[in-house]
Amino acid sequence: MEHNQNLTARLREAGITYQEGEPLASHTTFKIGGPAAVFVQPDGEAQLCQAVRLCRQLAVPCYLLGNGSNVLFGDRGYAGAVISTAGMKGEVSRQGDTLTAPAGMPLGVLCMAALHAGLTGLEFAYGIPGTVGGAVYMNAGAYGGEMKDVLVSVRYLTAEGTVEELPASQLELGYRHSVFETNGGCILAATVRLAPGDPDAIAAKMNELMGRRRDKQPLDKPSAGSTFKRPAGAFAGALIEQCGLRGHRCGGAAVSEKHCGFVVNLGGATCADVLALCDEVARTVKEQTGYTLEKEIRVVEL
Repeated sequence: MEHNQNLTARLREAGITYQEGEPLASHTTFKIGGPAAVFVQPDGEAQLCQAVRLCRQLAVPCYLLGNGSNVLFGDRGYAGAVISTAGMKGEVSRQGDTLTAPAGMPLGVLCMAALHAGLTGLEFAYGIPGTVGGAVYMNAGAYGGEMKDVLVSVRYLTAEGTVEELPASQLELGYRHSVFETNGGCILAATVRLAPGDPDAIAAKMNELMGRRRDKQPLDKPSAGSTFKRPAGAFAGALIEQCGLRGHRCGGAAVSEKHCGFVVNLGGATCADVLALCDEVARTVKEQTGYTLEKEIRVVEL
């Protein structure tokens, strides 16, 4: 508690916006989560770096939150500081066939910038409901493409407090994984390399993939996207359906009737409901098929 009070005092001095006791359910696509002790809203990269450094100096645990599309916060909330990048200012800059975007920018905005620049290669990401930073952090992908296919480099704040840039080859990019899961770095901006393309063809591909999302995914209900990672040699949604779990529910959480790879919030679902359902689904799939399902969503409890 004292550490949090010291943090809020320093944030006030620095002119960085924050709220105390902010409901995290209001900032996640799952619409689940208790209050953040301190919810910090930096206006740009300088304030983001300052807020992160203050948390580290004052020994306040902090969690960086983008669009909240792949995270499940605990029902008791977060006892430290949640630093939101969603409201940060920033623009896309272009140099030849490369585009650089700030971490807090919605991925869809970067996709539209690529379209307007007549650059192809990022169509797969259109409709992924996260930020640029979140997409890099988990090497987001869909429809045969991943961020590692286009990523050139990332500028980030190191755990030691310095700003550095790393090429994509040193980011340990794998299936839903990057080095930022373990190195304590805070992503500030990412650069992608694309290729010249026909804007009409790019737009058509983006619209086609968005249509496929609408047709197959439960976009009308709160969720955190695909709940489980794809096990080697199979698809999580197909395994869950095979086990007769379509529509299965725990409290307010349910396996989507539309796509079994999604757990959705039917209204009033708690973190405990979602975790209980995930455990039950994983156990049933293991017993009936032998496959082990691992959660793709990040569960954050403190």
